[in-house]
Amino acid sequence: MAQLAGSKTSEHREHAIEQFIGNLLRVCVIATVVIVVVGGILFLPSILWTAPSYSKFVGEPAAFRSVAGILGQALTGDGRAIVQTGMLLLVLTPILRVAFSVFAFLYEKDYLYVVLTLVVLGLLMFSLLAG
Repeated sequence: MAQLAGSKTSEHREHAIEQFIGNLLRVCVIATVVIVVVGGILFLPSILWTAPSYSKFVGEPAAFRSVAGILGQALTGDGRAIVQTGMLLLVLTPILRVAFSVFAFLYEKDYLYVVLTLVVLGLLMFSLLAG
């Protein structure tokens, strides 16, 4: 009987962790949509009547080539930077999920999954920062 009560507590903990992860993902996606829509509303008037020139390639400005540059421009109210900030949050969402999973596995004392999840988190961070 005591083991049955312990499994209920374990199931309750796992359910709470799953709920937290689900809410984390939901909040991040909703925040992404809000940020992108606001950025799009601010950005659209600046390009609405501008005809693109296809005869000459113009790359992204230097401010939009790094996370710090994008966030810095977004704080100035630049619509394009705000849209890109939303996209950064969308990319960050699965990284946050994996990072939280590390703590969840630590809490459950499942050290094999802690190590495997840290490897996955390391690969995600490497691909984000080095790519």
